Amino acid sequence: MKLSRDLAAFQDRIGHDFAQPDLLIRAMTHASLASATRPDNQRLEFLGDRVLGLVMAEALMSEDGTASEGQLAPRFNALVRKETCAEVAQSIDLGAVLKLGKSEQVTGGRRKLALLGDAMEALIAAVYLDAGLDAARTMILRLWADRIERVETDARDAKTTLQEWAQARGMAPPRYEVAGRSGPDHAPIFRIRAALEDGRTAEGQATAKRAAEQAAAKALLAEVGQGA
Repeated sequence: MKLSRDLAAFQDRIGHDFAQPDLLIRAMTHASLASATRPDNQRLEFLGDRVLGLVMAEALMSEDGTASEGQLAPRFNALVRKETCAEVAQSIDLGAVLKLGKSEQVTGGRRKLALLGDAMEALIAAVYLDAGLDAARTMILRLWADRIERVETDARDAKTTLQEWAQARGMAPPRYEVAGRSGPDHAPIFRIRAALEDGRTAEGQATAKRAAEQAAAKALLAEVGQGA
């Protein structure tokens, strides 16, 4: 099966040329476009999640030979969570080659974090099935390299850290409020303001309220001198 021009170019972005192009096509096919002759990427997503988990566990144990399970677990979770997979997908412009039905195209499916994260996991599985674990590991470690380096910072739960910092100084827990919202209804961007009892504030934004609250808390931690 011959790849379309956009998928052929996408291979350069991920650093892997498929011997079985149908695997890449399937990995990029969302359920909204699937048919009896065109399977979707859901089964690949299931496998890719497990492959990613193995590679990340190996990488973390190799990076820090003295870390306990309790120290490794939050780092692992930060690296394999759906939001991180979506961020990696965005870095290689995966959304541009995602094959979607009309309904998903109209509602901004190429920008939806859940769809991008799922497709990233499916892509990992496709590389694994096409060329084996070493090929999948090589791609994963290249695409996740900067995240592995800063994982200790990313693994911190900013809201919990900020609350503990405030309470240690006798303050009430931080408050979070929606400071603004932009974008279309199907792909909103939330701006959240985090505020401390002493009047200091900071804002963060994301496509989900929870992520925006974390971003705001991280910004406020930096404001009070507790940033990474």
